[in-house]
Amino acid sequence: MDGVRLENWLALMEEKRASDIHLQVGSPPVFRIKGELVRQTEFPILKDEDIRRIVAGLLSEKEGKTLEQTGNVDLGRGFSGIGRFRINIFQQRGTMALVARRITQNIPDFESLNLPAAMTRMAEFLDGLVLITGPTGTGKSSTLAAIINRINHQRRCHILCIEDPIEFLYHNDQAIINQREVGIDVSSFQEALRSAVREDPDVILAGEIRDRETVEFALHGAETGHLVFGTLHSSNVVQTITRLLNFFPQDQQPQIRRAIAMHLKAVASQILLPSCRENVSVVPACEIMFNNPIIRRLIIEEQETKIIKAILAGRTEGMQDFETALLNLVNNNWITQEVALENAENPHSLEMKLKGIFLTEEGGIIT
Repeated sequence: MDGVRLENWLALMEEKRASDIHLQVGSPPVFRIKGELVRQTEFPILKDEDIRRIVAGLLSEKEGKTLEQTGNVDLGRGFSGIGRFRINIFQQRGTMALVARRITQNIPDFESLNLPAAMTRMAEFLDGLVLITGPTGTGKSSTLAAIINRINHQRRCHILCIEDPIEFLYHNDQAIINQREVGIDVSSFQEALRSAVREDPDVILAGEIRDRETVEFALHGAETGHLVFGTLHSSNVVQTITRLLNFFPQDQQPQIRRAIAMHLKAVASQILLPSCRENVSVVPACEIMFNNPIIRRLIIEEQETKIIKAILAGRTEGMQDFETALLNLVNNNWITQEVALENAENPHSLEMKLKGIFLTEEGGIIT
């Protein structure tokens, strides 16, 4: 076996249930397994020429020029008999490095991702803005794919996906789905956004919210009767709203606040945690907010720090904060108490709840 063939390592990822592979000069391949980085020492340490040969075999001429000009390039690639991968190639310390994420062959559903049942509501909205947020590598794309495909199976509509790169390949069911890959089907993300409303969509997957123009597009699309989905690198619901506002200068923020309050339908912020169940590698912990009159007023009145209390009060609507998510995962034997406490914002508060001790806002104790 050739010890430096990318296809060999990608095939091995399935066997070892790895989500990602890292290739770097001076190291053997490294797999991310259950969230942990594991060096694959049975393979040789990689040399600069090894990675450059792998990269040359992956890139088109245009992608090669992008890498040369910007220092990094994103692409999606399928390998016969192995699967589809999202790949990022970048320069570091004068050498090439590569990270590839394995994309499941089948589009995941809510059950296979172990998402909270309340999140199915996000596929039922007819308009508005829905955001899936979290750090890199926390399953945002898979969650969005589950939502989009649920709409595909349930509603006669036109779904337009703007992707960089395409990760999941959808097949029309009740819906018509068009997927535009930036750099192949359209020259830029901005151009795809500008032409989107002329393509008669009902649902728009706008990808990552990365600048003011994307926020304006998402809010305008929601305002004009479209259902818009996007992702954002923020760690919780309150930070999500703050980040949206911070894309704009101070004098424009009151107007944007009103638009967010009126058109933001839901936010799910998620992280992936190692599962203690056999045959389940990771499970999501999700903070979930559905907009309602109380939250709408808090956003308009610049009191978004109080939204967490509104989330706690909205449990019957399917809302939950991260602490509740962690508590439920422990109680349902998805994760260990140790994992929950390591990831809790307030470990002491969670520890008390794990013992069955709950504090009221007035400081009383409920057991």
